[in-house]
Amino acid sequence: MTAPNTPDARIAELRLQLEDANYRYYVLDEPNIPDAEYDRLLRELEALEAEHPALLTADSPTQRVGNAPSARFAEVRHAIPMLSLGNAFADEEVGDFVRRIGERLKRETLVFSAEPKLDGLAISLRYEDGVFVQGATRGDGATGEDVTANLRTIKAIPMRLRGDDWPALLEVRGEVYMPLAAFRAYNERALKEGGKVLANPRNGAAGSLRQLDPRMTAQRPLAFYAYAVGLVEGGDIADSHSQTLARLRQWGFPVSAQNRVVEGLQGLLDYYRQIGDQRDSLPFDIDGVVYKLDDYAGQREMGFISRAPRWAIAHKFPAQEQMTVLESIEVNVGRTGAVTPWALMQPVQVGGVTVTRATLHNADQIARLDVRNGDTVIVRRAGDVIPEVVRVVLERRPADSQPWQMPTQCPVCGSEVVREEGEAVWRCSGELICGAQRKEAIGHFASRRAMDIEGLGERYVETLSDLGYVTSVADLYQLTLDDLLEMKRRSDAAQLDAPADDDSTAPAGKGGKVATKWAENLIAAIDASRQTTLERFLFALGIAHVGESTAKALAQWFGDLALIRHLPWPLFKRVPDIGGEVARSLGHFFDQPGNQQVIDDLLARGVVIGDSHPPSAKLREDLNLATLLVDLDIAKVTRVRAEQLAAAFASVSALLDAPTHHFVSAGLPAESANALSDWLQQPANAALLEAAGKALQQLLEITPQVATEAAGPLDGKTVVLTGGLASMSRDEAGEKLEALGARIAGSVSKKTSLVVAGEAAGSKLAKAQELGIEIWDEAALLAFLDQHA
Repeated sequence: MTAPNTPDARIAELRLQLEDANYRYYVLDEPNIPDAEYDRLLRELEALEAEHPALLTADSPTQRVGNAPSARFAEVRHAIPMLSLGNAFADEEVGDFVRRIGERLKRETLVFSAEPKLDGLAISLRYEDGVFVQGATRGDGATGEDVTANLRTIKAIPMRLRGDDWPALLEVRGEVYMPLAAFRAYNERALKEGGKVLANPRNGAAGSLRQLDPRMTAQRPLAFYAYAVGLVEGGDIADSHSQTLARLRQWGFPVSAQNRVVEGLQGLLDYYRQIGDQRDSLPFDIDGVVYKLDDYAGQREMGFISRAPRWAIAHKFPAQEQMTVLESIEVNVGRTGAVTPWALMQPVQVGGVTVTRATLHNADQIARLDVRNGDTVIVRRAGDVIPEVVRVVLERRPADSQPWQMPTQCPVCGSEVVREEGEAVWRCSGELICGAQRKEAIGHFASRRAMDIEGLGERYVETLSDLGYVTSVADLYQLTLDDLLEMKRRSDAAQLDAPADDDSTAPAGKGGKVATKWAENLIAAIDASRQTTLERFLFALGIAHVGESTAKALAQWFGDLALIRHLPWPLFKRVPDIGGEVARSLGHFFDQPGNQQVIDDLLARGVVIGDSHPPSAKLREDLNLATLLVDLDIAKVTRVRAEQLAAAFASVSALLDAPTHHFVSAGLPAESANALSDWLQQPANAALLEAAGKALQQLLEITPQVATEAAGPLDGKTVVLTGGLASMSRDEAGEKLEALGARIAGSVSKKTSLVVAGEAAGSKLAKAQELGIEIWDEAALLAFLDQHA
């Protein structure tokens, strides 16, 4: 029995790990460790075997290139073995490589062929009399797999050679790879269609070539570069490697445009750095560069060691993928409320940089990867791109791991975290109180079309927030002149930049007096904004999906903030053009106690809405139980089923108390009755229906029976303005049209009634013409306005 922690025990362990890695990569197409980890294990094994030569065996991974071929394909014996290359990871190792060749060949000047080391799958192509007859993978270097049928699907590989000066028998070696753009497009399509995504371009290339059905390979976006020749009979090739590559290009083989002929050690290192600078802009993945002594005579004299030529070496780049342990999944809340998960990891060197954090993109990506706290993961970093977790090493998963769940509450403010249907991003719904969203909320609140606080620009917002003078939009109405002057002094002391468009950069005015005009103007602008309209106030709150037109519609239809802020979300759908997404967004916003508190604070600090009015009489048309049930989006409860329920049950309370068989008695099929019963069993749903029923009754009590104003000539019509108008601004035109009953929209759709097209009208005009929508020019608009003045 082998004692633990002895050289032979460690050698046996390393061999087992490497063989398992080979099997997973070459046979199962499911790599479990990154290249850098494989290289580290192999170098450790090489070092141990060098120290203990008696322990070296013929079946050691150091004595062969890869693993045995899969039994799924016929074997191909390579006439000339396809050996791998030795690796260099430092400039000094490259220097040793050059020195050894110079000493052996007794040359002072050495010429090399340098080329990118593509990250794909090495293959050999056999041509007889210029015709492609067989293709094989490298396999274990001596024997590969016959993948001829699959290689024929790759358009970059010529089926017949160009010209007529090629040898009678020619073996061409090269790399099948997947271009990065094609790899990304393939994965995007796979995600949309629910298919399996590829781990990385190299795995995509290897797995594609080893499909049993060539039609599957043909669907994969594969490419090919030639980089060497194997067996050559019945003709000459060339005297050097670079000349051979030129001839291969003439015969129809793609050859990398980055290949170069360089001289000496400095030429090699310069090339390495040049390609390293280009690495992130290349259309394919590379993991290093390859140096080959250019002349074949020198290559023959240098010869081979057991597993690699002495005249070539791969100079590897810092690994872009590494393996580490994910300690925890955290979330970050952005300025717009987006809640983004990220990974906190044990420190690891990736791409030459120590990485402790990596993005996980969104909850869908976490679910796809099934990444969990404590997992061993592969993290990737390319250039300046944010590091990302790309896959999990399931074999190392802790036994007690649990799937990760998105937090239900914002870690910054405690508000509900919500995700809209069909969206990947989760968001914090505490727009007004969330510290992460504070600056965005204040800037929007003060903007011209919202509360219109003139002079409160981005830099003041940043400084007021950073120095703690404002923690919510309501705090703006408690600012004093002394607060602003103190803020300015503290800002200057901290060497913060002051806004360039006012006189606040000057510490003193004439005679040494402190400049206060800017502060006085800002206080006056804040005071002036206290008097506002309901539509401006609603827009200023920054509710997701509530733009100016939606805020205007809410104000017109409901008329009162006290009503709107406590309305269950299904009732918002009674406003034309407000669907489920916007209605739910309004509901989530007003459900947050923090948002309601800020509204209370705004009203308590002097904000007055001067245009409140009763709800529009037009609301009464659909204030009934049937429409409410449809608006609740209950599965299987269609308009027909909702009307049957409304006819059978006099109130929401009666519906809530009814057993399932009463729904069937009302005319619902069993499937619809069961779906409704299941929905009502959820306490949150029952509470929502009860609250919506009470709100429905309240609206019926306060909504006028008939309209108090006559309908305008554009009542019920949706109008889009596009292009420039000479006689007035688009805003002015919109206000005039709204006064005549129109709803102004920002985009053209089938619901659009009319498009007003001014000068240089673009895509909106084209779409209106395509849909056959009525179009007015400026003259027609002016004539209509004059007619109804």
